[in-house]
Amino acid sequence: MEQESNELRRLMRGVIEEYLSSERTRAEPAYKAELTEEKRRRESLERRVNELVEENQRARRQAEESERSTAIRNELQRLGVAKVDLAFQVVKSDIVRTEDGRLVARTPEGEAGVREYLTGWVQENPEFLPARIAGGSGVTPGPRLGGGGGYGIELERIRPGMSAEELQKVRERISQVARESLRGE
Repeated sequence: MEQESNELRRLMRGVIEEYLSSERTRAEPAYKAELTEEKRRRESLERRVNELVEENQRARRQAEESERSTAIRNELQRLGVAKVDLAFQVVKSDIVRTEDGRLVARTPEGEAGVREYLTGWVQENPEFLPARIAGGSGVTPGPRLGGGGGYGIELERIRPGMSAEELQKVRERISQVARESLRGE
């Protein structure tokens, strides 16, 4: 009897193992499909995260470049440069951002502050400053400013033998123009 009982147990175990094996085989494709789907989702999320990281880095670089450009242009304007865009194109490659976030100019002598560098650069390149004397070849005459009573001075009208009144008006107008020039008007 004991032998029959052992045989019956072995037979039952075999049937149970066979049943479990068939269930595993039948359920295995569903598990594999689920694992494959999870792997695909994870890879898709990783790709999206990488894209967002790159986009963030690009935006950060653009913001830093914009801030650098603005700082350089503002300093050039503060120094009185007339052609800011042209001057910016000339100096922009010399000014960089350090690792700690400061803007510095790279010169043969080493690093210099932006303000000091641009001040020296403007002094070395005065052609970027506004003209001191308005006029010269090709300049059209501006409106004539009159002294008293709308009287304008024309060089052709200054001549020997002018009346004392006209000569006085010319002197006053020349004096007025000289004062305005000295004040920078």
